[in-house]
Amino acid sequence: MPAAGVGAPAAFGAWDYGVFALMLLVSTGIGLWVALARGGQRSPDDFFTGGRRLGALPVGLSLAASFMSAVQVLGVPAEAARYGLKFLWMCLGQVLCSAFTAALFLPVFYRLGLTSTYQYLEMRFNRAVRLCGTLQYLLATVLYTGIVIYAPALILNQVTGLDIWASLLSTGIICTFYTTVGGMKAVVWTDAFQVVVMLSGFWAILARGAVLLGGPRQVLRLAQNHSRINLLDFDPDPRSRYTFWTFVVGGTLVWLSMYGVNQAQVQRYVACSTERKAKLAVLINQLGLLVIVTSAACCGILMFVFYSDCDPLLTGRISAPDQYMPLFVLDIFEDLPGVPGLFLACAYSGTLSTASTSINAMAAVTLEDLIKPLLPGLAPRRLVLVSKGLSLVFGSACLAVAALSSLLGGGVLQGSFTVMGVISGPLLGAFALGMFLPACNAPQRLSPSGLASHRQRLRLQPPECWGDGLRLQLRRGPGAACPGSQLLRHLLPVLRSPGHAHDRAVWSPGQLLDGPHQAQQPGPWAAVVGSHPEDSVGGPQGGRGHAGRRPGEGSGRNSCGSQECPGLPGLPAHGGEPPAFPAA
Repeated sequence: MPAAGVGAPAAFGAWDYGVFALMLLVSTGIGLWVALARGGQRSPDDFFTGGRRLGALPVGLSLAASFMSAVQVLGVPAEAARYGLKFLWMCLGQVLCSAFTAALFLPVFYRLGLTSTYQYLEMRFNRAVRLCGTLQYLLATVLYTGIVIYAPALILNQVTGLDIWASLLSTGIICTFYTTVGGMKAVVWTDAFQVVVMLSGFWAILARGAVLLGGPRQVLRLAQNHSRINLLDFDPDPRSRYTFWTFVVGGTLVWLSMYGVNQAQVQRYVACSTERKAKLAVLINQLGLLVIVTSAACCGILMFVFYSDCDPLLTGRISAPDQYMPLFVLDIFEDLPGVPGLFLACAYSGTLSTASTSINAMAAVTLEDLIKPLLPGLAPRRLVLVSKGLSLVFGSACLAVAALSSLLGGGVLQGSFTVMGVISGPLLGAFALGMFLPACNAPQRLSPSGLASHRQRLRLQPPECWGDGLRLQLRRGPGAACPGSQLLRHLLPVLRSPGHAHDRAVWSPGQLLDGPHQAQQPGPWAAVVGSHPEDSVGGPQGGRGHAGRRPGEGSGRNSCGSQECPGLPGLPAHGGEPPAFPAA
């Protein structure tokens, strides 16, 4: 069985670097082509969501590519070589994650038409929660993206002598350039190209390795003899590194935080032209991940069989498991110049796809959540320039983190992944609470009471005040947008009134509204989510408030019999002048 002996360190040749440079050149060309096509970007919506006209295929491939960073391209084969094919249960966890995302989270974000996912947190809770989520996301993503750029450069440098600064600067600068110039369209189409590069690299390794080792049947026999074909591992011990339960339970929750509510993913869902295409993109992403992860795991099995008689980790040729893959590639393709460069392009395709997606997402979040609220009067063209500037800033920041990591060593690597994990879980929890637990409210102490009239608050009255439906209290300041009933259904998709044929929101006091309108003067107003036959718009009461009563009509008491609901201090049941709304 072939296995390279201990000798001089392997290295990439001129042909290999040429193939790698070609991949970078094509990625740059795609970015320029997208930037110049159809007049470029005229608004932030064009830059961050491609004008919401993208198709399911490129978006689905982009989602798959950005999941497989170079860390996964190098790490999945190494883990499969050490722990076997049970790593493929990862795909089942991803299937469950995709199903939950398409059924529960995607419709909410798509129907609200959001660019930043953290806009939802303000609509559902308040601005303080939104800012908290935004800042957490920016911190975690800058650190994680810097590591994604740095990690493969470090690994390849240790195995092949690839210059670490050359790889950092080339990938970081080119990624930042095409993301800044082309926006979301450039990110999506370069990701689609990079999926092809990744699969080409894996399949070339599979074909060459199978030939050298006597064919697929021989590889499977040897792997079976060494307990690497171990899909039926259902050990419930939580201390086990990888089992069926690790991937299906733990993995589903981890990936749900990425695919369900992560800005980088959601931003591409809403870029699709229809909700149906967005769900199809999630399916295509899942199929793409299934093929990529399976290919990577099978490469790991080949690698295990190849080195089964002479482990390079034990002989000192490599110093860490993540270095198996580049060494394996150089060993099996030593007589085929240029083919190792395809693997180099494969690894860095994962880096480019993940980094470009993160840079664009961070720029979108910063513009929507931090800059627009402070500078609401900026023209669309100027906002596009600001968006490009933000992409440049965040690309430079990620490159700086990568450079800092090379100076400070492994502590930054471990710390950054820890920060990403610590932040992802609470953010998923915040969105899940908002969407699926209607009785959960924002902590009222997050904002001074003196600012209450200037921010939205979504609050629930106590159960005794619900009556036949859920009552939600919203308060808006002067000039704020009044959301319609459709918006409330999107904010709280789980609200249903048993026994009623309709679920709607009713504004009280004031006219019934069924779309966004602008409040022209301050004053409290409320929304009731529930079902009452007399609440329908244009019904027998002529578009009046709850039960057809205008302010001051009827008993003026709510369903718990009090003039003022105990859960809403200072807000009378029917007191105050209603905002002046345009005619519905």
